[in-house]
Order: sequence, then structure tokens, then C-alpha cells
Amino acid sequence: MVKVDDAVVARWETGGSRFEVLVDPSAVQDLKDGKPVDLKDKLALDQVFKDAKKGDKISEEYLEKVFHTRDLAEIARQIVLKGEVQVTTEQRHKLAESKRLQIVAHIARNAMNPQTGAPHPPARIEAAMNEAKIRVDPFRSADSQIQEILAKLRPLLPIRIDSVKVRIRIPAQHYPKVIGEIKGLGRLGDEQWAADGSWIGVLEIPAGVQTELYEKLNARTKGAAETALVK
Repeated sequence: MVKVDDAVVARWETGGSRFEVLVDPSAVQDLKDGKPVDLKDKLALDQVFKDAKKGDKISEEYLEKVFHTRDLAEIARQIVLKGEVQVTTEQRHKLAESKRLQIVAHIARNAMNPQTGAPHPPARIEAAMNEAKIRVDPFRSADSQIQEILAKLRPLLPIRIDSVKVRIRIPAQHYPKVIGEIKGLGRLGDEQWAADGSWIGVLEIPAGVQTELYEKLNARTKGAAETALVK
């Protein structure tokens, strides 16, 4: 259970009534991102308030009338999703920074420089976001902000969300050590065994994963793997 001092106030007003709960800010962010969250252990207090600061509680009978349930976790979920969240300046800064890092990681993994076909390092993306003075909304999902952010980055950075196909050739003795990791990075197709016993496959991956793929192949096969981009 989150501490009261660390919680944020989620507030929803309807029919002239106000409903407030004190909730873990990270749980609010996850809910807004569409992730499944059980709020049972994410509330600072097991109570719904008219005014959390004053401690004015709402009866279970009235909650059932409005929400058609007495399940506190479900009521809190509805309040968070339908209402607004009251946060301090410090809380908003922390949440925005967390969402910013999430967005940078997403872009770095899925985008590339269309001029070279190479991925952009996270530091380069973050520097461009700073230069473009991009503000991240901590309570909107990362996915809903990506396209807006990319549009602001393009005047400063050649960038495009894309995937690439890489043809991989691995000597037979290294196949068992790397095939699991290869499959974990993308979608594998066109597998075959060459006459010399080598395994060959075409892996489709997010554009930004290229560096990770090449590093893993080199490390696991001691440089014996061969790769080539498929046009």
C-alpha cells in the first residue's frame, strides 16, 4: 500500500457529487496506458472521499448507487479513468520524466535514420527532444504521443518508425546458443540449412534493434555469424 504522502488524488465529479481516492501515481500511469492494474494494494486509504484533504468520506450505500458496486478497487479504477489526477509539481515532474524515458526507449527501439538505415541512439533522440522543447504528458499513453513527438523531431533529425529484415547465417555449432535470442528479437521466416550445415534465416525486427542483434550474434558466435540487410 502506498504512503499517503506519496499518493496522488484522483477526482471525478458527476451529478453534482465529487469522488476522490488517494492512489499510487505509478498505478495511475499504468491505467492511463491501458495496462491491467489491480488497485487493491495501490490505494493509500481504503476509502472514497468527497474531499480527501478534509477526510470527508462517502458512504458505501451512496457509492453502490452511483457505481453499482461496493468493490473499492473497481470504484477507484472508474474514478481514475473517468476523472482527473491532482499532483504536486514534484510528482508531475517525476511522472513526466518516467514517461519521457519510456518514449525515448520506444523510439530508439522502433525508429531509424531513413538516410542510412541505422538506428538512432537514445541519447541522440533525447537531445533532439530537448532541442525541440518537447513536453511529455505523464497521463497520456506513450503510444498516443509518439506520432506527435516524431513530427516535432523530423525538422531536427531524419527519423522514421520502420522495421528491417536481416538475413543471418550461423555455423551449426552455434545455432543452439543463439536461436532462442534471435526469435525473441523479432519475427523469423525463410529458415533453411545450407549444404555446409550452417543455419540461414531471415529475421524481421524493429529498426532500432539492429545494434542489439549484431552485438548478441557477435558475442554468442565469437564473430562467426554473418548478416546482411534484405532490401
